[in-house]
Amino acid sequence: MNTTLSEAYRDHPLHLQHIIPLEFSSFRTLPDSHAWPQSNDDNDHLTSNGSCIPIIDLKDPNAMEEIGLACEKWGAFQLKNHGIPLNLIEEVHEEAKRLFSLPSKEKIKALRSAGGATGYGSARISPFFPKFMWHEGFTIMGSPSNDVKEIWPNDYKYFCDIMEECQKQMKTLAEKITNIIFNILGISKEQNKWVGSNNHCEALQLNFYPCCPDPKKAMGLAPHTDTSLFTILHQSQTSGLQIFKEGVGYTTVDPHPNTLVVNTGDILHILSNSRFRCSLHRVVVNDIRDRYSVAYFYGPPVDYLVSPLVVDGSLPRFRSLTVKDYIGIKAKNLEGALSLISTLPHDGN
Repeated sequence: MNTTLSEAYRDHPLHLQHIIPLEFSSFRTLPDSHAWPQSNDDNDHLTSNGSCIPIIDLKDPNAMEEIGLACEKWGAFQLKNHGIPLNLIEEVHEEAKRLFSLPSKEKIKALRSAGGATGYGSARISPFFPKFMWHEGFTIMGSPSNDVKEIWPNDYKYFCDIMEECQKQMKTLAEKITNIIFNILGISKEQNKWVGSNNHCEALQLNFYPCCPDPKKAMGLAPHTDTSLFTILHQSQTSGLQIFKEGVGYTTVDPHPNTLVVNTGDILHILSNSRFRCSLHRVVVNDIRDRYSVAYFYGPPVDYLVSPLVVDGSLPRFRSLTVKDYIGIKAKNLEGALSLISTLPHDGN
């Protein structure tokens, strides 16, 4: 029996203090637990300059070439004409708002367990940072009914239907993107039979970043890369996502109507033998508007052996390992995970 993504995370439990979010609405000033030290790179980004992140039309004949260049240069791109109905995305956001607007005592009923992967709680990266993040989330893998029933015993079906349909639509899009990327890399369908089947890893993450009384000292989501092959994100019409690029710094990815953000993850970085960047990104908050986003994480099954693609006599920059093994390494070494599997001295990039 194949190991599931939930089972892969079960071996790496978190302490409850890193799971239970703050009741943000009860604070008029920023608590010290959420006040981040100011560093010299705080202004090292291009504010409201999301045009630097390529916007690609999936129906454009040149889409494959543009996606390849974006993955090499940025590790991210924005996608339009992606095929996911706008009304579905809007309904997902409305249901997310309905959930996050509940009092904390209600949301806590669906709290993610210490070794769990689904339900309500703070970001899993929380233990790696000295301060807490101005964020709360809800993670879904498959049907969310078991978690949502705890909150809405008699009113959970619509929420579940919307989230399951969202995962279905996202999976279809993710398969298209994967086939394009593998075509660029020269990976045959025979080598990746998991694409197009139900033998894959996926997770849907609802994110909420409430208005913050002192946003310059707070952090919505600390800098990190995603473990997945790639992530598909839809953000509400409030800026906050920032992507890092060497020589440029952090660039704000401004929301565009009916456009999705795709950022590459560690698994694709390893698989491409560093040809494609893994997108280092963070989320900043503001004191004017609440911000919501919906992220879909996609990748191969946890038992899949990830081996760097070696071409033209080049050497592998990483050792081969399963997705599950990499999850275990990253669960203990967030920023250093890639370096720990590097085959080159002082590498990981």
